[in-house]
Amino acid sequence: MIELAFVACLSFAPDTCEKQSLLFTDVTPMQCVRGAQPELAKWVSTHQNWRIASWKCRTFAPGEKDV
Repeated sequence: MIELAFVACLSFAPDTCEKQSLLFTDVTPMQCVRGAQPELAKWVSTHQNWRIASWKCRTFAPGEKDV
């Protein structure tokens, strides 16, 4: 399973950010990288007060802590 992990910040309060993720079962890490921008654009279109601050694709490991 591949995770598209990203940080989203409120447009009107840029210091207010949240970690989010989208999970994919049918893609490789490289497909995730190539398809990330359209997926993030879809997410932003339904969360219009938010902007994407950063993102990465990685293998999903439940309970794993960010470094």
